[in-house]
Amino acid sequence: MSIQTLSRYTVALLLVALVSGCSSILPGASSSGSGASSSAASERVVSDNCKFLRSRCIYEGSYDAGERNYAEQEAKRLNKAELERLRRAFAQ
Repeated sequence: MSIQTLSRYTVALLLVALVSGCSSILPGASSSGSGASSSAASERVVSDNCKFLRSRCIYEGSYDAGERNYAEQEAKRLNKAELERLRRAFAQ
């Protein structure tokens, strides 16, 4: 086996180790089966989708009766949850 081939395998192995290490340290990446963690995981997926394509998450139409109040309360709740998540992430 030549030095060049060995170095290619080494680089590939290091890349795989780096990627697997990064994916295992994501906040909230635990695999517990509780209902709270599964709903948090689904919220995280929605949040991630909005990060990549913001137009999916922005509603441009008019509100139905009472829907505006609900949307404002939900936005407050989501902002508060994100603030708590960031506090936990930076407290470590």
